[in-house]
Amino acid sequence: MNRSQITAGLRDRPDIAVLVIGGGINGISVFRELALQGVDVVLAEKGDYCCGASAALSRMVHGGLRYLENGEFKLVRESLLERDRLLGNAPHYVAPLPTTVPIFDIFSGLANGAVRFLGLTRRPSRRGALVIKTGLAMYDLFTSARRLMPTHRFRGRTETLKTWPAINPAIRNSATYYDAWVSRPERLGLEMLLEATASGARALNYAKVSSSGEGLAITDTLTGERLPVRPRLIVNATGGWIDLTNQAIGASAPRMMGGTKGSHLIVDNAELHAALGGHMVYYENEDGRICILFPYLGKVLIGSTDIRVDDPDQVRCEEDEQRYILQSLAFVFPSVKIGENQIVFRFAGVRPLPASDDSFTGRIPRDHFCEFVEAIGHLPATLCMIGGKWTTFRSFGALAADSVLERLGLERSVGTEDMAIGGGRDFPADPERWCASFALEHGLPVERARMLLQRYGTSARKVVAHPAGEQMLPRSDYSAGEIRQIIEHEQVECLADLFLRRTTIAISGGLSFDLINAVLDMLAAHKGWNASEAAAECSTFLALLADRHGIDLQTHQRSALCA
Repeated sequence: MNRSQITAGLRDRPDIAVLVIGGGINGISVFRELALQGVDVVLAEKGDYCCGASAALSRMVHGGLRYLENGEFKLVRESLLERDRLLGNAPHYVAPLPTTVPIFDIFSGLANGAVRFLGLTRRPSRRGALVIKTGLAMYDLFTSARRLMPTHRFRGRTETLKTWPAINPAIRNSATYYDAWVSRPERLGLEMLLEATASGARALNYAKVSSSGEGLAITDTLTGERLPVRPRLIVNATGGWIDLTNQAIGASAPRMMGGTKGSHLIVDNAELHAALGGHMVYYENEDGRICILFPYLGKVLIGSTDIRVDDPDQVRCEEDEQRYILQSLAFVFPSVKIGENQIVFRFAGVRPLPASDDSFTGRIPRDHFCEFVEAIGHLPATLCMIGGKWTTFRSFGALAADSVLERLGLERSVGTEDMAIGGGRDFPADPERWCASFALEHGLPVERARMLLQRYGTSARKVVAHPAGEQMLPRSDYSAGEIRQIIEHEQVECLADLFLRRTTIAISGGLSFDLINAVLDMLAAHKGWNASEAAAECSTFLALLADRHGIDLQTHQRSALCA
């Protein structure tokens, strides 16, 4: 069902069972859960799918080791269970990640950790070996019944320096445990959304929900058309925007959200990449703030900050945050120097945390829950999804869906605990054998088959369905066929959708004028844009790159590209 068919359907029949507002990972999750139960559900996202916090995560799928000292044991257990489910349900995007914690003290953090746990202090502090050992032992205990990855191990100073020669020589010990990482989180969300729409549910990006004189309306911001809708129930899944959304639809609700900003850098530095040895390094800056760095798509991801924000629409990685992140890196790998030109991408997002007046943001609970705002006037009851983190999107979506089903008097018929997602379906136990067979079948190099499996899982078959699809785009390892498939079938409305979310081209530093120009031609032809419209789209995209992601593609060439 395409965009015009969806809007026509809403125009003809505005009465629907459930309206989900918000197309981030949690909104998509509850949308998918309800669609699988056969509920008449519509999702409206004011921007693009997974364009907010769901695109700005640290790319970790983890249990939350540091949540243990806050006493959030239930959340850690749930997160570890959902992490393990994602390893099975989305093996094309989620994989084990050896994680090493450098330790510079033995006893540090014992007393402070105890009083923090009891709620007697809010101050962060450095964690010593005994505190970390205790936390990792609990981590192992929580997964003992379904051991998928090795238990943790400790190293002494000598072995640590031998394994990571570039690490700060003041180190006393190191500890290695396993969590997981997600290579393409936006695509994982999109796969779930497309599976839901294939079952008859409807979703619109660039669709803003607001109150009207007699209820609610969805405004198609691409055309300006305003579509009245009459849902029996609303789900507010807008994360950091929950309070703003409640105001926009007229829901009478107290303040629910108190988000914090997390910023990250993507760095192209061969020395740092080699120094990591394939591990994520999970470390504390000198102020006690947890930071991470790990290999990501041939580059290194470094983050993050934790800063309160008032306007989630304006978040970006500021210069002082970049300095902080690089300073933290200098503490753990003092010999590695990062040049300004080696920062190929930066991004920031808002963590959807519950409202809190705590002065230390690290103490704000990371758990999730749902609250109903009861019906008022023409507005039906609204279920607000509060809190949450990327790892637990499935369980959070299931929790919200069950609350909705109960209100509607319906019963769950399908569970998603062990349901494969998109290209994770029928994922091969022997990927190399699959790639060899796939390459032979389609006349491709094996390396190309490997890349397609990494990008799309077993859905890679759709990408090479046409012989012309393997014409490679300029300065890129993406083919014209891949991009054409994405444009035609994945609700792409602008260049940012394609370069920032449907692919990893921008985040991995792969943008070039030649590539943007080639893709713009394809997108303009599909959309029927004239030269002026295509030039405006180009200018908008380049301005977004410079403002939000620190990418300035040589201003003096911009006019030639957009002409």
